[in-house]
Amino acid sequence: MTFLALLLTAGLLPQQPVPQPFPKPGATQPARPAQPPTSEPSKPAPSTPPAAAQTPVASPDPTEATLGAPIYPKAQFLASYDAGRGQRYYIFGSAASYADLVAYYRTVLKQRGELVFDVPATYIFEIGRFREETMAFPPSVTIKDYTSEMSAGYPNPKPGAQPARFPSIIQIVPVTER
Repeated sequence: MTFLALLLTAGLLPQQPVPQPFPKPGATQPARPAQPPTSEPSKPAPSTPPAAAQTPVASPDPTEATLGAPIYPKAQFLASYDAGRGQRYYIFGSAASYADLVAYYRTVLKQRGELVFDVPATYIFEIGRFREETMAFPPSVTIKDYTSEMSAGYPNPKPGAQPARFPSIIQIVPVTER
């Protein structure tokens, strides 16, 4: 070990330059060695799919029994999404007005609920106990008004289906025993 240190201090061994995080102004960059040609054309890296929470999953229409929550009459199941931590949430479109949906859920859930946003109007009813260590979202029914001066409603994702736009959306995070 001491022999190696002696050679370094004497300048007999080539020393590696200390890497710099950023080039200094006025300094030229050393030329990179050319890469040898490969026999195979390079393949693009596989693209990663969007986050699971953003990818709807085609599944059979959920029922009140599977969700542990009431579904507004004539509400149309649109999609379900991975909420994380083993939970899913389910989106329903409704031709009913936001006010009618809030009144319906106040009656059937026998609770007042809470207005969480004024614009766009969003109302939430908690329907189960939230366990932070095992859940991403509290079990709940959320109503959102999609009508405004700038929007005629939430577009129906099913081509040619009626209605073409839903004035209100219902999001249900089911009650799970986790």
